[in-house]
Amino acid sequence: MKPNTSQWRDPQAYAFVKGASADEIAWEFLRRNPQYQQDFATSRSAKAMRALRERWGLQFRRPA
Repeated sequence: MKPNTSQWRDPQAYAFVKGASADEIAWEFLRRNPQYQQDFATSRSAKAMRALRERWGLQFRRPA
């Protein structure tokens, strides 16, 4: 997964951040991390995806 970086400097592309939750903001930072991108690209099996989620803390609890 390689994020689209063409609009990273466009303030309109980030208007949603004003109402974003902590996990949504965390995701915006994480998806730009080159090591995470590499780990994601090489995680093809279900077992590897579980390991990826654990390694990067990709499980958030939402209020019911």
